[in-house]
Amino acid sequence: MDKYFVLGNPIQHSKSPQIHARFAELTGQTLEYERLLTPLDGFAATLAQLVQSGARGCNVTVPFKFEAFQAAGTHTDRAQLAQAANTLKLDGNSIHADNTDGVGLVNDIQNNAGVSLAGRDVLLIGAGGAGAGALAPLLAAGPRRLVLANRTRAKADALVLRHTLHPSLQQALQKTELSAQDLQGIAGSFDVVINASASSLSGGGVPVDSRVLKPGALAYDMMYGPAAAGFMTWAREHGATPRDGLGMLVEQAAEAFALWRGVRPPSQQVLQEMRAAMQTQA
Repeated sequence: MDKYFVLGNPIQHSKSPQIHARFAELTGQTLEYERLLTPLDGFAATLAQLVQSGARGCNVTVPFKFEAFQAAGTHTDRAQLAQAANTLKLDGNSIHADNTDGVGLVNDIQNNAGVSLAGRDVLLIGAGGAGAGALAPLLAAGPRRLVLANRTRAKADALVLRHTLHPSLQQALQKTELSAQDLQGIAGSFDVVINASASSLSGGGVPVDSRVLKPGALAYDMMYGPAAAGFMTWAREHGATPRDGLGMLVEQAAEAFALWRGVRPPSQQVLQEMRAAMQTQA
């Protein structure tokens, strides 16, 4: 039986096992997928044990995405740009890293929410692991303007510079004005505002002023469930369309599943089932 895991700390809340179990059921794949609580100082040791045991892959969540990138011998371009990985493919002693967060975000916005990013003004809040993973796929979607805003401006500047210099993004950069700002220096308003900061996870307030929202803008929080509630309420109160990150979670998982198994699962169906189940529980 091929075995896969999701590594994180905390991890008990993760919905990844039920998502991948449903993907396997719908695609006729046979596998096991489990949560694995990983000690904060024990990621490398845990990953080594998985490799030795013959595991085929793992997803990686907070706070290990940067360590996951460093542990891999080969990387996709999008993992290289983010310098962070949320998906590892294991084959014997070789470890291949990918970052499926950003493409999962873009697929949810465009395919599930029905909002095209091409020619739009997009604000991405947060230059940590989540924001780093999202920047290249957002660029590839062809927005008119893409602003990365972060509490520490230097961190946003460094991430923008890395993307500006990367050969794979030169064509995309001809279409998109890419820039960095601090949270207080954001100019103008946006069609799509994406919260990739830790504010929702930590229970903090919304890190930007409502002036950033164009009327009817899509306001997207990468968190889902109770963690996203504050941001979504803020968006609704200021005339925006709120959306949480459940679709991103399902879509990034679909990308990982396709990398591991060579089969693309029906992500939209699984997302609809999960939304229906959450509404029933509520």
